Amino acid sequence: MVIATLSPRNSFLSLLLISSLLFCFYFSPLLAKSRHPISDAEIRQKKLQCYADIDSGLWGWQCKSSMIARENCALRCLSPACYELIYESDPLEEGEKDYIRSQEYKYCMHKLSLGESIEGVKGSFGH
Repeated sequence: MVIATLSPRNSFLSLLLISSLLFCFYFSPLLAKSRHPISDAEIRQKKLQCYADIDSGLWGWQCKSSMIARENCALRCLSPACYELIYESDPLEEGEKDYIRSQEYKYCMHKLSLGESIEGVKGSFGH
């Protein structure tokens, strides 16, 4: 039987690695929080990038099949968590203008950008 022993240097490095991983795991949610909510300009810029990705075919042919499919894909691209919460069970349909869900979606993105919970966002603007 071979018993491996760590040199003091290796022990220190192992301890440093484990401590670093634990620090990142424990504090990553805290570090993810921002003091500045996402701005309308940032949302527009990110949505334009989503449209470019969709138009290039990155999201598949179904996202290019109609204008409303493109819009649903752009909303999903912009924030998968907010899309799932607000639109996934009832995607936008041709000609539909849903201002209440649009506001809920923006509010969801705002809360996520601050690292806050999105619990209670759906239905917060009344239906």
